[in-house]
Amino acid sequence: MVGSDDETRAVYDARAADYAKMGRGTGLEPIEQAFLDRVGPGGRILDFGCGPGRTAAAMRDAGHPVDALDASPEMAKLAKDKFGLVVTVAPFDSLTAKALYDGVWASFSLLHVPKADLPPLLTAIYHALKPGGQLHVSVKLGTGEARDSIGRFYAYYTDAELTALLEAAGFTVTERDFGTSPGLSGDRAPWIALAAHA
Repeated sequence: MVGSDDETRAVYDARAADYAKMGRGTGLEPIEQAFLDRVGPGGRILDFGCGPGRTAAAMRDAGHPVDALDASPEMAKLAKDKFGLVVTVAPFDSLTAKALYDGVWASFSLLHVPKADLPPLLTAIYHALKPGGQLHVSVKLGTGEARDSIGRFYAYYTDAELTALLEAAGFTVTERDFGTSPGLSGDRAPWIALAAHA
């Protein structure tokens, strides 16, 4: 689940198997099911930063055509080997689709994008969605940019900051969820998940 930062991508390539072990089985989590409910039956989905592919596979198995993208070749390999997913290995700024998707799932992926690069990327996501298309985006709460204890680049956001960026790109934010959980580094961190539509 990375953007184009070489150091971040290298961490995910080296720790892909460890990251995959953090997954929660093969079924849909409640927040994933809620996203699918908003998308509607059979809607086409882009998993934008799919990692080892658990969520993309679960959404596919629930009856949705799913395109998966990740910048880590090792994550893509895991997704193919375990779930039979064909993952496009590319940086996020490769997204050029227009009105193609009913939903874009961006779970803890856009936080690896430098803040200066996020507005045009959100605009690209907006244009990749059909009118009324659904977006899920989750990031770690905080301010500024930094590398974590294992070298990954992070951009941290407040609720107000991320909401404003989404609205500036044309989205309407409809729901928000908060939590705290451990990541690959082992550190527990607070996060926010926003539901929005084009």
